[in-house]
Amino acid sequence: MSHAQVFVHIGAPKTGTTYLQDRLSRNARTLAREGVHFPTRALVGEPARFHFQAALDLLGQDWGGDAGHADGAWPAMVKQVRRKRGTVVISHEILAPAPQAKIQRLMSDLEGHDVHVVYTARDLARQVPAAWQESIKQGRSWSFARYLRRVEGGGNWFMRAFDLPTVLNQWAANLPPENVHVITVPRSGSGPELLWERFCKATRIDASHAPEQAVRVNESMGIEQAHVLRRLNRRLGSRDPRRADNELDRLVQSLIEDGTFAGGARRIELPPRLHEWADNHASQWIDWLHGSGAHVIGDPEELRPAALDPDTKWRDPDKPGKRRLAAVSMGVLEAVAREAAGRQAPPRSLAPRVRAGIHRITS
Repeated sequence: MSHAQVFVHIGAPKTGTTYLQDRLSRNARTLAREGVHFPTRALVGEPARFHFQAALDLLGQDWGGDAGHADGAWPAMVKQVRRKRGTVVISHEILAPAPQAKIQRLMSDLEGHDVHVVYTARDLARQVPAAWQESIKQGRSWSFARYLRRVEGGGNWFMRAFDLPTVLNQWAANLPPENVHVITVPRSGSGPELLWERFCKATRIDASHAPEQAVRVNESMGIEQAHVLRRLNRRLGSRDPRRADNELDRLVQSLIEDGTFAGGARRIELPPRLHEWADNHASQWIDWLHGSGAHVIGDPEELRPAALDPDTKWRDPDKPGKRRLAAVSMGVLEAVAREAAGRQAPPRSLAPRVRAGIHRITS
C-alpha cells in the first residue's frame, strides 16, 4: 500500500499564510484531480477553516468559534490523510510554537507517511509590527510600546512562533534535513505570486494546477486605524463570539474582515532602536539555515530587515495624529451605519451598544 507525502505547513504567522491557505482552498478541486489534496471536513465547506479547527484540536485549544467547534477535527484530519494518495497539504500558522508533546502526537498519528515540514519565514522588521496589528484585530487593546517590551523579552506567543531555530529544532527533531523546507518571504513590493511559486516549489505542486487567485488577504492597518480599533476593543472588553452579546462582537469582526480598518497613509513600523536587534536575530537564523541542511527556497538574506531610510521619520503608533484619528473614526461610524442599514432585522439590543461604543471612540 502506498502512502501520501504529507506537507505540514506550520506558519509562521504573518508570512502570507492567509493568502496561501485561501489559494489552496479555492483550487482544492483542481489540485485534487492532479493528486494534491487540501482536506476539508465536508463536501460543502471551507477547507482552510477545517485546518484551523484541526490545529486547535491537536493543540487542545478552543477559540475562534462556538464552544467545542474544534472537537474531533484533528482525528477527522488524520482520517482524511489516511484515505489519500499522492500529496496532502496541512496548513495553519498556530502550529509553529507547538510543544514537543503535540508535535510527537502529530508525527505518531501520521506514521507511515512521508512527512515534511514547511516553514515560511519573514524579517522581523516587517513581522513584528504586523503581529501587533493582528493581536489588535483579535481583540487586544495593548499599546505598541507594551507589546514590544513583551517581544524583546521573548515571552510573547508571536516571538515563540517567529524564532526560526527554536521552532525548527522542535519540528525537525526526528526528520531528515531534506524533509524540512524553509521559504523566505519576498521583499515588500514583489506581490503574492512569488510567494506562491516558492510554496509550490517546497510542496512540489505544479503552480498551473491552481489558477484561481486568492481573494482573502489580511490587510495591514495604518497608525490611526489601529488606534481606533484598539480603543474600541478597550471599550467593548475582550471580544469573543461565544459571549451573550456576540452580535456586537461579530459586527466588529465583520468590519475588520471587510477592510474598514485597513490601509492608512502612515504605516506601523519597527522603531529604529530595534533594527539592530532584528538584524542580530536574522544573522542567527541565517547561520542556523546554513548549518541545518534544510531545503531553503528563496534568499536567506531576505530575512534581514531592509536598510533604514535616514530621511524618513519614524512615527509612534501610540501617538496618532488627531485630525487623522477623527477622520478614521468618522469612517468607522459610517461603516457601522451602512452595515446596520443593510440588516433586515437588526437586533434591538445591538443599536444602543453600537451607538455608545462608537460615541466613546473619540471621547
